[in-house]
Amino acid sequence: MLLRAVHVEATGEPAVMGYCHCSSCRSWSGAPVNAFSLWKPEAVKITAGAEHVATYQKTPLSQRRYCAKCGGHLMNNHPPLGLVDVYAATLPTLEFAPSVHVNYAETVLPMRDGLPKLKDFPAEFGGSGETIAA
Repeated sequence: MLLRAVHVEATGEPAVMGYCHCSSCRSWSGAPVNAFSLWKPEAVKITAGAEHVATYQKTPLSQRRYCAKCGGHLMNNHPPLGLVDVYAATLPTLEFAPSVHVNYAETVLPMRDGLPKLKDFPAEFGGSGETIAA
């Protein structure tokens, strides 16, 4: 998507797509829920405007990347996980097909869509992997 000065492309298929309900993602996205698409780093390329991309190291797990020219949010690098979270809205041709909700214990917008609702993160990402009823 062309965000004024930065163009991001992702090729192939994401590792997973879903929704995050944590307060950090809600704050960063400015929404009651954040739609994510996780990709292997080699699948994500900044094809124009790399000089305008700034990074904020929020935690050891999360590097927020945004356009310093327009302020648009682009993605989060998650080096310890070996994944990049590209905001679903940043990729207008992505057929968003969510398969999970994470951090549902923090939800402010209950969603009854039949998808699994994880209390926090999957066990392979350091969470409990516990599901909760919606």
